[in-house]
Amino acid sequence: MQNSLTFKFTQMKNKITCLAVWMIFSVLTAYPQQPSNQSARQGQEIKHKESQLPPGKKWKLIWNDEFDGTELDTTKWDFRMHIMQNRFETYTDKGAELDGKGNLLLKLIEKDGQFYSSQLQTGSNYMDRPGNSYSKKLTWPIGDLKQPRFVHRYGYYEIRCKFQEQAGWWSAFWLQSPTIGSTLDPLDSGVEIDIMENFTRDGVFSHNIHWNGYGVDHKSAGSGSRTAEPTADGFHTFGLDWSPAGYIFYVDGKESWRIPGPVSHREEFILVSTECNGYRMGGPAEELRKAKLPDYFIVDYVRVFDDVTGN
Repeated sequence: MQNSLTFKFTQMKNKITCLAVWMIFSVLTAYPQQPSNQSARQGQEIKHKESQLPPGKKWKLIWNDEFDGTELDTTKWDFRMHIMQNRFETYTDKGAELDGKGNLLLKLIEKDGQFYSSQLQTGSNYMDRPGNSYSKKLTWPIGDLKQPRFVHRYGYYEIRCKFQEQAGWWSAFWLQSPTIGSTLDPLDSGVEIDIMENFTRDGVFSHNIHWNGYGVDHKSAGSGSRTAEPTADGFHTFGLDWSPAGYIFYVDGKESWRIPGPVSHREEFILVSTECNGYRMGGPAEELRKAKLPDYFIVDYVRVFDDVTGN
């Protein structure tokens, strides 16, 4: 009799323990996972805004940079210095710094009448860097391949940022395939996805996609001009929900544009970039010479979430 009571008591205790564990798990997973909205650096408390995640899905944070501290995390970011097999003179690795208050500052630099700014990336395109000599007369057109710091497929990609103030340079938040244009199938070789491009100082931006490379086979589609509504601090969030069903773009938590494809099924890397106008045509744009420095494209955070609905 005593053994029977002991067995039943043990069974009941196990059931209660399992129920408690299930209740705790349910509470923890009932809401989208967010990064900690505050962190301490050198005794200073830094607060970050929560993400404005699209409704109707369950999201899990899988990669982020809150830009806390005083030095750029080079385990997450590299500097883009080349474009289309050329060392592009206006790109620099000196134009990115952290302000110690939880922000990345991409700055406009002037030196001896020339202008420079930085592009950060978590991977690289296989055709950006120049190729290697194969023989006396032949060159393999692809440079040394590098291991990416971060590539991903599908999910929600978000930046919180503040546009620069001076004319003559532009900023963007985008995804790029390491192998874009390598085939005529963009589903396989990938799509450039411009989550935000800002060229002017009037709050106007656009969303765009490009595929099949940048030569005669190039194709693209875009949202056209959009205008960000003013905010109290000048910051805005730009996001992309990339899924097999298509791309949905968000601004300050509201849907801005959607397009069904072509949908890249290739893992892609992230870029947070700025560029000085005019250099693709040979030199700095005249409006750059009128810029009042310092001027910055400011980034609060970059975050990537996976859709774990149903998992």
